[in-house]
Amino acid sequence: MDSAHPARGPGDRLTGLFWSRPKLLTALLIAPPILWLGVVYVGSLAALLLQSFYSIDEFSGVVVPEFTLKTYAELLVPSNYDVILRTVAMAAAVTLASVALAFPVAFFAARYAKGRWKAVFYLGIMLPLWSSYLVKVYAWKLILAKEGIITWAAEGIGAGNLLNAVLAIPVIGGNSLSTSYIGTFLVFVYVWLPYMILPMQASLERVPTSMLEASADLGAGGWRTFRSVILPLALPGVVAGSIFTFSLTLGDYIIPQIVGSSRFFIGQAVYSLQGTAGNIPLAAAFAVVPIVIMLVYLTVARKMGAFDAL
Repeated sequence: MDSAHPARGPGDRLTGLFWSRPKLLTALLIAPPILWLGVVYVGSLAALLLQSFYSIDEFSGVVVPEFTLKTYAELLVPSNYDVILRTVAMAAAVTLASVALAFPVAFFAARYAKGRWKAVFYLGIMLPLWSSYLVKVYAWKLILAKEGIITWAAEGIGAGNLLNAVLAIPVIGGNSLSTSYIGTFLVFVYVWLPYMILPMQASLERVPTSMLEASADLGAGGWRTFRSVILPLALPGVVAGSIFTFSLTLGDYIIPQIVGSSRFFIGQAVYSLQGTAGNIPLAAAFAVVPIVIMLVYLTVARKMGAFDAL
């Protein structure tokens, strides 16, 4: 055999094939994740959508696999409609509160935190995400309980009667903070706040300092600069963060189940209907509601340039 031209093994031939056909290599690399996404994710969503167009026999409790809009009509029943409205209202309230709390933190980190302090900022924001989700929720359950630190602190500063008065409000109150909409709201904001801060901080870092200086040179005050310069440029980051807070609140059932009242949210309704009630079509119809809401929300967010801030 000629030593100048050694025999080529299977590996060499395979390398040569991929080198001459780079698109083949790309297709082989992305085929497994696309197959997983198509079969497991898109396939499950398609099955969910299909189930939502079935109905359940009222006498036997058996799912009738016939196309109908009867199940979606059941969503307009007052009890079911209240579940949807309650969930959307909570998601909107959590998102607005997260924006109000996250903006000062993100602005400080983007404009004033440098070097070591920026590392401390990222550590402080990311550290809660490293702990168990359930541990955090159960910890808040104890904090918000009647014997918890919040009630103790309120009584210590003489605000116990005010806290009891707030809990007595029928719409948001309960026996204690741990069984009220206020408690549910507080835990949602705490858990999802990092998802609002990080994209907002990234968006604010892209605001040119020269534009702030130009605004000051033109005589604009702090509020005018914020309203006319900072907020419009940071809006994509705000919308990007709201995608996380709004969607995660819409679909969550653990926080309302552990910290909350007896009134269901969408996640709890889906869990209950597909479990104890066995009404799979109605559970699927409830599950489609957040998907539709988020599709509309993402369409609007895309037009606002939110995806550029992710």
